[in-house]
Amino acid sequence: MTDVVMPQMGESIVEGTLTKWLKKPGEHVERDEPLFEISTDKVDTEIPAPAAGTLSEVLVEEQKTVGIGTVVARIDDGGGAAAAPPQPAAAVSAPRAPEPEPEPQPEAAAAPAPPPPVEEPIEPTGPLSPLVRRMAREYSIDLSKVKGTGAGGRITKQDLEAYIARQQQAAPAPPAPVEAAPAPPHPAPPAPAVEAPPPAQPQLPPLPAGGQAKTRIEPMSTMRSRIAEHMLASRRTSAHVTTIHKVDMTKVAQMRNLHKAAFQSNYGMSLTFLPFVVRAAVVGLRTYPLLNASIEGNNIIYHNEINIGIAVALENGLIVPVIRQADEKNVLGLQRSIVDLATRARSRQLKPDEVQGGTFSITNFGSFGSVIATPIINQPQVAILGVGSVEKVPVVVNDAIAIRSVMYLSTTFDHRLIDGALADQFTAKVKQVLEGWSEEVL
Repeated sequence: MTDVVMPQMGESIVEGTLTKWLKKPGEHVERDEPLFEISTDKVDTEIPAPAAGTLSEVLVEEQKTVGIGTVVARIDDGGGAAAAPPQPAAAVSAPRAPEPEPEPQPEAAAAPAPPPPVEEPIEPTGPLSPLVRRMAREYSIDLSKVKGTGAGGRITKQDLEAYIARQQQAAPAPPAPVEAAPAPPHPAPPAPAVEAPPPAQPQLPPLPAGGQAKTRIEPMSTMRSRIAEHMLASRRTSAHVTTIHKVDMTKVAQMRNLHKAAFQSNYGMSLTFLPFVVRAAVVGLRTYPLLNASIEGNNIIYHNEINIGIAVALENGLIVPVIRQADEKNVLGLQRSIVDLATRARSRQLKPDEVQGGTFSITNFGSFGSVIATPIINQPQVAILGVGSVEKVPVVVNDAIAIRSVMYLSTTFDHRLIDGALADQFTAKVKQVLEGWSEEVL
């Protein structure tokens, strides 16, 4: 018997949402065959089966959010002796169902008063995710009154949403008796003293007559809500500062134009400006390794590897797959890695280890026509390089006007660790490599 667990899809990810099962219990699966889909703030992808066999148990339902490492299913791989141990694990969770039965016993001996819709305190079980803690703070929820349905009784986002819905349904009932409270005896006032209670107010305003609502409300996707949380956490964690340098990309543009046709013919992919920028950034990180570091408490962690995360825009969010050992690749190898990771990111085929372990990130907003932007740092990194579009503009060269290919680079850095002078030195090094490009492409 093989346990299928929720994988970790990034250093800062503590949970994931199982969005869809691709196999049903009793069906046969092959090793590495897509088994289920998950969604986090870093990736929305398919998870392969860790072993071949029969999907014997599904322990986590669709749209449930569970912590990393949680067993979500079990695959019977044919080992008869190994099938016995999982049975007690399933039996441990089964006795949780009868727990609510003892609740009516104290009320049975009490007077037959109407039972109040107050839930008995429940001791929260298991770790609480940052999302659950934030929701509890925002809605002033006493977590001891929320019964967790996650693995091991863990409180999930869905548990809080269900609790809020129950509270909202119970809320309109109490106001009605307030109007009916008896008044103290007084001399009889004039006749208009008796009034009918006002009609109950509708929960939502009616639609405009003869028309449709002017707004539409729909919940964020799991990936979008996680991205929102991750971005806010990054702003709270790092002291963001951005420096911007103008780069003359004329030599790179000439090199690209020279090899573009052969590159497409030999390798079946376009040659873009991005691998040149990645290659130059690697030189900058070698020269100034502090920008390739990260912070843990009061310690600086220097990374010996240069693993470059490349931001990829998806239909419903953003993902940052990682080019590992980027300093060991030339322009051809970098372009091939960029195309491969971006293609598999958009087809939801990335593997868990391909979206973690990054030491520095690059975002190419220039591919959408943007000239300058100030990106947010991808935690726990301390810097990110933004790449603007390459445009031909008139430039003064040796007191004469010339047409040059120009691009803006923006380096956003964590001012807790990196000073402005160091960030400028790094960006200037990247600029120097690009403006004096001499490395062969093919």
